[in-house]
Amino acid sequence: MTVLAVLVAAVLAAGAATAWLWPGKDEGTPEEVARDYFAAWSRGSLTRMGKLVADPPPDFADQHHALSDGLRVSSVVLAPRPVVRSGPDTARAGFTVTRAVAGRGDWTFGSELRLGKVAGRWRVLWTPSTLYPGLKGRGSWSLREVTVPTVTLVARDGKRFPQDGPLEPYLSALNERMEGETGSGWVIELRDGAGPVQRVKVLGMKAGRAIRTTLDRRVQDAAEKAVGEREASVVAIRPSTGEIVAVADTLGGLGAFVGTYPPGSTFKVVTSAALLADGMNAGSAADCPAVTVTAQRTIHNDQNHALGTTTLREAFAASCNTTFARLAVEKAGAKKLAAAAEAFGFGTRLAPGLSAAPCPFPAIGSGAALAEAGIGQGQVLASPLLMASVAAAVADGTWRAPRLLSPKLIREGGGRVPDAHEVPGAAELRTMMRAVVTGGTAARAGLPDGTSGKTGTAEYDGGTHAWFIGFRGDLAFSVLVPDGGSGPEIAAPLAAAFLRGLA
Repeated sequence: MTVLAVLVAAVLAAGAATAWLWPGKDEGTPEEVARDYFAAWSRGSLTRMGKLVADPPPDFADQHHALSDGLRVSSVVLAPRPVVRSGPDTARAGFTVTRAVAGRGDWTFGSELRLGKVAGRWRVLWTPSTLYPGLKGRGSWSLREVTVPTVTLVARDGKRFPQDGPLEPYLSALNERMEGETGSGWVIELRDGAGPVQRVKVLGMKAGRAIRTTLDRRVQDAAEKAVGEREASVVAIRPSTGEIVAVADTLGGLGAFVGTYPPGSTFKVVTSAALLADGMNAGSAADCPAVTVTAQRTIHNDQNHALGTTTLREAFAASCNTTFARLAVEKAGAKKLAAAAEAFGFGTRLAPGLSAAPCPFPAIGSGAALAEAGIGQGQVLASPLLMASVAAAVADGTWRAPRLLSPKLIREGGGRVPDAHEVPGAAELRTMMRAVVTGGTAARAGLPDGTSGKTGTAEYDGGTHAWFIGFRGDLAFSVLVPDGGSGPEIAAPLAAAFLRGLA
């Protein structure tokens, strides 16, 4: 692996004032484009980098300067990895970048360069997340001296985690809320567009007393390997306790806890719970036409597949949108659907002791919004953490607030763990989620024996998010690949890789 190092002072000067002269040859492969892009980045030629990008934003150079100037970066080291082709016209190249920040320490993280063919030529498909994983808009970066507790957060076995991994933002945020002796450090802060300020990393802190988290290093390692350099998240929970045992997140910041996305068909778990509480069972008759109209909303199944008259279990396994949109409107209704959502944690403040976005179920009436909500679209939003807790609740029959610390430590910090409670229809839901893997939409994903789950392909303006939630034994999880395409084709195989990594 070639390591490319450059002083940022030279980088900025070159990027701002010099158009580097390069051979006129057209880059014919993604490997050549990636090589030239990393070489230009290492030499500080933002002009050359921009020429290799398909439709670069007008502030392409400014976004790079904002990070380097805001953090007073003195040097950058790039470590590219080989290009991996993901299709005939798409490819990606993972890389690690280390920045020396204002003499306070090194900041290292992994990211991914996406490439694609545009008008017959390979180009970099640049987004802000190329600069920092999960970044969606123009970031504002700052370095601030802070006073934080002098503690070291360790795994449940008492051993430390590798530095600068995907857990770093979560451990930094959790550290901020601990009590005890304090010391001085420097925190890297990010404001993504108009969003809240996120604490990304703490530099210059000395190790203090060790405090055990609920995180399991073996599960964490398997999750990180499954995610790799792609933009994705895996959140794993122990259903019997609510303990969070892994968070592999390249969404950026605390994306798996605070990012919210339409859950798509994974929400059919909640819709089914509402129907089961209303008297249906997994074997109840249900219709799955290719297209249906309910509440003046036309609903299609994926690729317009149809089962005709079937059972609720089979409609769930095949992920029939027409079945669940219609039953949400004509049988469950808004109040019962909202009650089921609340039972599965919607609207509850998650992860006591750590910032996590509550995801309230929307106030909807009986119209088209209800039909959309029944299939996890429209106004319904959920975080990867919340959807992992949904899967955990089905596995155990009881919803427990997910947590990273022991209840005792949470109480000592002034927090409170919400009361656990039973969820409706758990036993029937377990058979339905098992059917998804044995003969439904996840049957070809390569999931290990004993896995149950639900796929989701959530539509939004411009694309689809790939979801899979599930459980195996006393381990529940969610997988999200934003803008990743198909849940059965992308998220479910990623879940399979995660579970196989635990073997």
